Formats: sequence, C-alpha cells, structure tokens
Amino acid sequence: MFLLPKSICLAYGERSNSIQIRISDHPVQAPVRRIDLLIPLDKDAIAHVSDRLSKSTIIIGDREKFDTDREVVDVSFSNMAKEIGNIIFANTIAVGLLLGLTEGDIKEGKQFLKNYFTLKKKEEFIPDNIRALEKGFQEATRLVKEKHIDPDKFLHMKKSKEIKDDLLINGAEAIGFGAIAGGCNFISSYPMSPSTGVLVFLSQHAHEFDIISEQAEDEISAVNMAIGAWYAGARAMVTTSGGGLALMTEGISLAGMVESPMVIHLAQRPGPATGLPTRTEQGDLQLALYAGHGEFPRIILAPGQIEEAYEVTQKAFYLADKYQVPVFILTDQYTMDSYYNVKEFSVPEGKIDRFIIKTDADYQRYSLDTDNGITPRGIPNHGEGLVRADSDEHDENGLITEDMEVRIKMMEKRNSKLNDFKKEAFAPNLLGPKDYRVLCVGWGSTYHVIKEALDKLNIPDAALLHFKQVYPVPEESIKYLRKAKQIISIENNYNGQFAQLLEISTGISIETKILKYNGLPFYSDELAEEINHAISEKGGQK
Repeated sequence: MFLLPKSICLAYGERSNSIQIRISDHPVQAPVRRIDLLIPLDKDAIAHVSDRLSKSTIIIGDREKFDTDREVVDVSFSNMAKEIGNIIFANTIAVGLLLGLTEGDIKEGKQFLKNYFTLKKKEEFIPDNIRALEKGFQEATRLVKEKHIDPDKFLHMKKSKEIKDDLLINGAEAIGFGAIAGGCNFISSYPMSPSTGVLVFLSQHAHEFDIISEQAEDEISAVNMAIGAWYAGARAMVTTSGGGLALMTEGISLAGMVESPMVIHLAQRPGPATGLPTRTEQGDLQLALYAGHGEFPRIILAPGQIEEAYEVTQKAFYLADKYQVPVFILTDQYTMDSYYNVKEFSVPEGKIDRFIIKTDADYQRYSLDTDNGITPRGIPNHGEGLVRADSDEHDENGLITEDMEVRIKMMEKRNSKLNDFKKEAFAPNLLGPKDYRVLCVGWGSTYHVIKEALDKLNIPDAALLHFKQVYPVPEESIKYLRKAKQIISIENNYNGQFAQLLEISTGISIETKILKYNGLPFYSDELAEEINHAISEKGGQK
C-alpha cells in the first residue's frame, strides 16, 4: 500500500517565494495545494502560504520570529547559521534537516555540495556548507528523539532501488538535452526569465558538443543571427519569453519569406508587458500562432512531461529542417523550473537527418518544380550554385519581383508545405477509458496535474486528451472530441486559447472551461475539486 505523498514547503515571505517538494514511495510529478510540512525562513513566510495550511500541517522554525497562533516546532535556523558564520547558511541547515527527517544519505548530501560549489568555482564555501548540512541533519535526529515529529506517521517511506540511476532534471535541462540530440550547434538569445536556463545549459556544454553560444545584445539580433546560421548550414535555436518573442516577430516573418528553418523555444510567463516575470501561465499560444506579418506556415509543439521536452525538442530540429518552417516549442515557468526523476534519455544512433543538398550550377533556391511546396535547400559554398535569400517577394532564383503571377505561385508554394506533415504529426494522447463520457482536454504543462486529478477522482467514464502538438491541430482530434458527451478544457490562461483554436480547427465548441491565471500552476487536489464540480453542474451533458 502506498503512503500519501507528502508536500514539503520552504517559504520566504518577504519576497513571496517558496519551494515545494513532494516525496513519495511512488512516482508523483504534479504539485498539490496542501502543505504537510512547512519550514518558514522569515517572519512573513507563514502569511505567504497561510491559505494552503491545514490543522495537520507541521511548522518547523524559530517560534519567536512568527506572530501566529499555530503550533510551531521550535528550531532557530538563523541562530544556528550565525554559529557557523553567516545567516545565509540557514538554507543549507534546513536542507540538512529535511535530509534527516526523510532518512536521506548524509554522505550523498555532502558530495552534492562538493560538486555544486566546485562547478561554481567557489570551493571555499564547501566546508561551512557541509557543517551547516550536518547541523541540520543532527537537528532532525533531535526532533525525532524528543518526539516532536513522528517519522513513522509522517515521513517514513519505503525506499526504492529502481530509481537509483534515474536523472533528476528540470524542464530547462531537458530542452537543452533535446537540442543537443537534435543536432543544435548554434544558439543566440538574450536572457529573459524563465527561458534563460536553456541558454545557460547549452553554454555550459558548448565545448563538449561544438555549439556556438551567443548572448546577443537584444532579441532582434538573436533571431536574425539564428536565421543567418541556418542559411550557412547550422542548426540554430533561440530561447525567449513572451516579451522577447514580441521583438522577434519581424525576424520570424523573415524566416517565413526566405523559407528558413527555425527552432524557437518560448517559455511562457504571465503578461501583458513585464507581468509576473517569475510566475507561470499558458498565455502565449496565440502569440506563437500569429507572430509575424503575412501568411506562412509554422508548427507549434508543447511538451507536457520532462521526457516529452527532450523528445519534442529533438524532433523540432528535424521538422524545421525538413519543412523549412519555424517550429515553436512552448513551455512555461512551471515546466522550466520543476524537477523530477526520469529514466535516462535514449541517445540518437547514427547520423542526424539533414536536408541540405549539394547545389549544381543551375540551382534555384525557390524552384516551383515541387509536388509538396518544399524546394531542396542548398547553402553557400556547398556546390556550384548561387543561394540567394531576400526579404522581398522573389522569383525561383531568389531575385526580387513584383510579378503578380509569381507572387501567387510563391504564396501557394510556401503555404502548402505542411500538407505532408500530417503523416508524422504528434497525435494527441488519450489517457483513461476508451468509452469515456467526459473528456478533459489539456495541452503542455497541465499533463501531470490533470492526470493526477482524474486518478484521485477515479471516475470510470472520464478521460484525458492531452496535446503536445497544438498546431496544426492533429486530424485525430475530431473523432475524440465528437465522441464525448461533455468536454472540459483546462488551461493556465484567461481566454481558453487552445479551446478557441480547437473550435477554429474542428468546428467543435467547448463550453466548459477550467481556467487559472493568477500566476500559479494548477494543483492536482484543487483541480480534482473543480473537475468534479464541472461534471456535477453539467450533469455530463454536452
């Protein structure tokens, strides 16, 4: 029998920041609203998460620091940190305490600190942090011995050897791994939360994988550098957030006109403008869908799991190269900064598929002699032909033209390129009974939250349809949607942007929507209540 997964929260009130950890003897990958154990590290922290506390929540901290009627297990992290030399060590002491309460391995904890500060080239911090970790670990022993906390009732869990070799990574690292697996050898970006982690990751591994990493002066330069890199034969990407993509839209349109491949990672955060720069939202789907003036094709992918972030990013380079279109990868702050353990990723075998030809003397970059709208792509100095690119409308040789007949043919050529894409598109993933009556629809980062919410409800005729490709909307979507008696769209935005796109693409209107747009992700326990209410209210009728 599995124990209820425990939710542990370390909170800082002054800056309204908190870190939630879920510990379980079976896999859990979604957050919950409930907090079982809270470690507040400043005087405002309890108030910051007060609406998530229950009577059974255990609070461990400096009792004198908090103005609260709640019972607090007295541990003075700040005084203990000062004994070591600096109040900053309170964080590491708290980690040591959690390591002790969860029966973790102190040796592995020490090794992690050594590796971490060695990588940061700050080895002088290692001894004091190890002392802090040990101090917290010893404090956990005291709390258990004096029966302030009973680990058998609260945190004691059966350990599993099956996950010993798993990777513990976040979404940003998974995107980076996927880019490397996809053959990325050039990244140009301007730092912008929450996308910066991908730029940092690829920069850290640039020498190992022959990647040129460029921090551009702004997003306009970044996207144009990436287009130039593709033109020269590289496999390039940019990583940005909504405000950065707004600046890139002219470059995206340029990629559409010159039929350049492009991979754009868009890590969403709440807008408009600066919005909530450290929070999460799925508010930029329509921005990715319509970014760039004029009409040209694109592909939009949205991984729902860390494993999918790797898979989707790897495939994005293949699709961009093959179809010569911009490919967007939509994540969000929740995906980028969330960690959980996954099995090792499979490394691609053999050579990466490339779609570059060696040109002859008569090469025409935009030849209309094509059945699918895709002209074989040449690059400069690879063959005898000239490879011209121009932002104006052009003829088959890439020369500027205002010939209206040519314009019509070029528009039809460019916009027909995705006709064959349906053969290798990502189909939506159906989880749950095939004879469902209620169908919950989600995309991107809501995957694990909706899945866990439905698992909690255990409704025999309710299923999840999850999309990791949101545009073009997969053709299979229609049969799934038509079969349902009630459809519930679940999105982290205000307008239900994907529900709107589904209606445009399939003609099926989704009336029931569960939307969240306060800057936080869905919690699985909270969502379970909302799904149950939506089903009860509608009586399961369409």
